[in-house]
Amino acid sequence: MENSQSPSDPKAIPSSFIFLLACAVGTIAANLYYAQPLVALIAKSLSLDPAMAGLVVTLTQVGYGLGVLFIVPLGDLVENRKLILSMLGLGVLAILSLGISTQLIPYFAAALAVGLGASSVQIIVPYAAHLAPEYLRGRVVGSLMSGLMMGIMLSRPIASILTDLFSWHAVFFLSAAMMTALAITLYRFLPRRQPSAGTNSYSNLIVSMGHLFVRTPVLRRRAVYQACMFGAFSLFWTAVPLYLSGPEFHLSQTAIAVFSLVGVSGAIAAPFAGRYADRGYSRILTTMALASGALSFAITRIFPPGSFIGLAFLVMAAILLDAGVTANLVLGQRAIFSLRAKYRSRLNGLYIATIFVGGAAGSYSGAWAYAQGGWAATAMVGFAFPLVGLIYYGTEWLTGFQKTHAAIRARRTSLPQS
Repeated sequence: MENSQSPSDPKAIPSSFIFLLACAVGTIAANLYYAQPLVALIAKSLSLDPAMAGLVVTLTQVGYGLGVLFIVPLGDLVENRKLILSMLGLGVLAILSLGISTQLIPYFAAALAVGLGASSVQIIVPYAAHLAPEYLRGRVVGSLMSGLMMGIMLSRPIASILTDLFSWHAVFFLSAAMMTALAITLYRFLPRRQPSAGTNSYSNLIVSMGHLFVRTPVLRRRAVYQACMFGAFSLFWTAVPLYLSGPEFHLSQTAIAVFSLVGVSGAIAAPFAGRYADRGYSRILTTMALASGALSFAITRIFPPGSFIGLAFLVMAAILLDAGVTANLVLGQRAIFSLRAKYRSRLNGLYIATIFVGGAAGSYSGAWAYAQGGWAATAMVGFAFPLVGLIYYGTEWLTGFQKTHAAIRARRTSLPQS
């Protein structure tokens, strides 16, 4: 039985509490991306072969993926407040270890642990969905996704600026301080939530995830749609710094950091997507989100590279893409959180893990496409990701139309003949 402390009406989840959770997911998620603009510096400091420098970021992502698959599902078994605070404690220790690391193996171990700790984001999101009443669930999830995207987008420029002012170690010391303050705050304000007794062992919990993925078409579809969008997002933000610093635009690292900040404005799409999904507009919003992803790459090819208007359209593309990714994420999570409550953490873990695969494919494709054919090739590959999602989404519309048509025909044949 759900703990009685879990609110079930609008007054029980005030806007200040939603804001706190949004700040929490943004602060935690940022830890996955602080190292991205610092890869070269960290690799040099640790005497890491440049060919292996990608491990600085990759191991954190691997840790996050493992956490999503094997720790996040515990939200359906373990008291949620205790689980969230435990993961935050692991995160603080891991981030401090990054800050003091001067050798390769300790850094890699800490990076993996940071990813594990950061997976607590995907425990907090279904936890918030449990606290929200049904008719406000999309709005609440949308607010948290705004915080998530803000954390992701702000992490890179913050890391660049702090490194310019101090050193890359300072980035992780500041993050550890912020995470400690967050843990203390959540300890004070998070209500307890004991999950329903759906399963009584961890092994059964993990085994059930395979069955859930096979038997839940809404989960599979929504995961694939967002995997395509997140692949496009990862591709864009992997390749665009190379493009902006290259011979076409000659932008400095500071200017690229400012460009990254502009993309943050796309995060405002999340609460609007959640609000209108609550009103029954999920289908049209999904179409718009996927189409905006494809359009964002198309408009970067309208004007000559290196021109002012070309840069302006690149900024527009960043905002459009980030808005589409954020909105589609909210729509997908709202859809899976509308399924049975006792499965929410497992469904969310499967959803995010699938998205993670899309993001990894996008990051690899972005670097490969830019090396092969510059921005022209990158934009073409980036356009393909959301286009695939849009085509696949079209089959959902077609299936719905066929079912409706079949129902109309059945009703007509059942009418008495005159």
